[in-house]
Amino acid sequence: MNKMIRIAVDAMGGDNSPQKIIDGIDLHNKKTNNVFYNIFGDADLINPVIKDKSINKNNYEIIHTKDIIKGEDSAFTAAKRGKKTSMWLAIDSVKNNSSDIVVSAGNTGALLVIAKLNIRMIENIDKPALSGLWPSKKGMSVVLDLGANVECSDKNLIDFAIMGSSLFRSLFPEDNPKVALLNIGSEEVKGNEIIKETYQKLNQIGNEDFEFKGFIEGSNIMDGNVNVIVADGFTGNVALKTAEGTANFISSELKSALKSSIFGRLGSLISMGSLKKFKKKLDPRLYNGAILLGLNSPVIKSHGGTDYIGFANSLSVCEKIVRNNLIDKIKNSIN
Repeated sequence: MNKMIRIAVDAMGGDNSPQKIIDGIDLHNKKTNNVFYNIFGDADLINPVIKDKSINKNNYEIIHTKDIIKGEDSAFTAAKRGKKTSMWLAIDSVKNNSSDIVVSAGNTGALLVIAKLNIRMIENIDKPALSGLWPSKKGMSVVLDLGANVECSDKNLIDFAIMGSSLFRSLFPEDNPKVALLNIGSEEVKGNEIIKETYQKLNQIGNEDFEFKGFIEGSNIMDGNVNVIVADGFTGNVALKTAEGTANFISSELKSALKSSIFGRLGSLISMGSLKKFKKKLDPRLYNGAILLGLNSPVIKSHGGTDYIGFANSLSVCEKIVRNNLIDKIKNSIN
């Protein structure tokens, strides 16, 4: 029987909260068991939504606060708002072991800063990394860092490789992590000195937890030949935003083309099955949930604009990485 997982949920972050947060909890709760939700936020807004749901009252607790961090707050302003905000209290519940993991769809900068203020780093890790899931031809890949660190040393990148591999093994225990460094070319001589030094060290170190595959170019990320892609935060964030923009462009242009004429609409009816598969492959809700790695407890950032289905998927990410002992995997692999 699965042990009880305690998820701290910031119910006040992101668009259409707390409605979508509670809807997401309800959906996740229907697909799992032995999960307890510590829900932080305004009880006057949460109770009217949750009372009509099928969630057993023994499976959640609402910790009331009217203080929230706004989406437009700077990280500094958010931290100044104090220890009574829903985000701070949710993170604090992990710090004091009332919860195993925390998830928020709120302000990203605030979440990263408050998490780092409250939760200790794993020993021998210098910087945390923001990681995310990307679709590929062969399933899902882990990509990091997505923006937590603009500048990184070779040690940081090696740590990211280890943490990303541990995350991949926690989410997809049936597959073996294959690591590559995101670079401007696949040849050993390409790139700056830091990434070339990282390449040499990863080649020399060898690691039984993952297979190092060298460099990968941005155009090959989606091929699926590697499933853990490592970059500094500047490069990773640019790659992420480019991929998101390209996916949105393709989806909108395809939709416009299929609606532009009677022949387009007829074609869309004929190929409906293939179009549904295409849409599902690019659906960002299916890989919602960025993970801040390097702290003694994982912190999950749900996309602020996602709906309840996307938020439910971020809760599934929370459950998997706690059940599969992500933090222990990282600690056992870090020198």
